[in-house]
Amino acid sequence: MNFQRGTVVRSKAGHDKGSFFVVLETDGDTALISDGSSRPVSAPKRKKLRHLAFTRTVLCEQSLKDNSKICEAIETFRKKAAAF
Repeated sequence: MNFQRGTVVRSKAGHDKGSFFVVLETDGDTALISDGSSRPVSAPKRKKLRHLAFTRTVLCEQSLKDNSKICEAIETFRKKAAAF
């Protein structure tokens, strides 16, 4: 699994299970993640990598600077997940 900056991930455990986030930074076995709304870029959540399922989507660097752009990018994944 390659969790690089900008990778869209889904939470596999915790109260946010099933939610989509974007990886802002990785450090050993943890990652700082943001969804742009409940977890803004200014206050990301630290989560263990084993509790994250990565997608093959990586957002460009410009999309990671602004909470609204992160929300827009993640909305696509939320809609697809709701369809299932």
